[in-house]
Amino acid sequence: MQQSQIHLRSRRISAGQLRAFEAVARHLNFRAASEELALTQSAVSRQIQGLEEEVGVSLFLRHTRAVELTGAGAQLLRVVLPSLERIDSAVRQIRQSAGRKSVAISTWASFASMWLIPRLEAFQRGHPDIDIRIDATDIPVDLDTADVDLALRYSVPANVPKHAQRLFGEKLTPVISPWLLKSGPPLQKPQDLAQFALVEAGDAHHSQYMEWLSWPRWFDAQRIARFEPKRWLYFNYAHQIAQAALTGQGVALSRTPLIAESLASGDLVEPFPQLRMASPLACWLIVGPRNAARPEVLAFCNWLKDQAAQTRKAIGEVTDPQQ
Repeated sequence: MQQSQIHLRSRRISAGQLRAFEAVARHLNFRAASEELALTQSAVSRQIQGLEEEVGVSLFLRHTRAVELTGAGAQLLRVVLPSLERIDSAVRQIRQSAGRKSVAISTWASFASMWLIPRLEAFQRGHPDIDIRIDATDIPVDLDTADVDLALRYSVPANVPKHAQRLFGEKLTPVISPWLLKSGPPLQKPQDLAQFALVEAGDAHHSQYMEWLSWPRWFDAQRIARFEPKRWLYFNYAHQIAQAALTGQGVALSRTPLIAESLASGDLVEPFPQLRMASPLACWLIVGPRNAARPEVLAFCNWLKDQAAQTRKAIGEVTDPQQ
């Protein structure tokens, strides 16, 4: 009997059992897992029971209305989860190669809405056979396992991988709507900002690098004594900050690459163009190693670099020779 148990537990685990295990572990609920897998709850329970028999220990603690992972279950999940993600990613790539061409991009929401999406129509005109998907998130993704081909990230050089390609840097500058500039108090020198509402990033004071986006940092860079404005307006995202300026709610401290088009069109005015403040942050292109050679990914990356060159010219940035 002991020999048969040893033989039983040396067999390879069924992929179906691992799928059921991962779903139950993620939901911590057999009913929710069964609905996701389109199986009956009893079928999922049998899969888990069979897996536990193969492993030789309990993977879940069953309670009346919920389950929780045992220590062994948590140990197994740490291996199963990335393995299944890699399998699913490989299958998606195979399906893509046999079907329509597509490129999936991960980037942060403000960059997608203010820089990338307005330019996409030009890419689609030149490449009508390539579908584009944008996943907007502030959470960095693992390009080895995620269902995306490339990422566009906003970071300091020390926090990006070695193969990341710098697209452009940024400077911070005050911007205001032309009608507020005309109808509001005079804005001839930086001290006049005290008569306006000042708009800035809500999380600017919560981290070392995001603090560069704050008005106090700009005041210090210009050697201007800090002061309290008429009021403060805080927003989480750069596109919200720009929208507040566009609608005349105050003077916003904005990133030049994201508002270059609004400055060129006259929708926003830069009252102190000579007082731009350099930032250590930049936009980076990071291509997943599994996807770098695909023709559609190469085409999109080349287009991105052309667009980035135009942005560098628009904001007056000298290209870094090391990039």
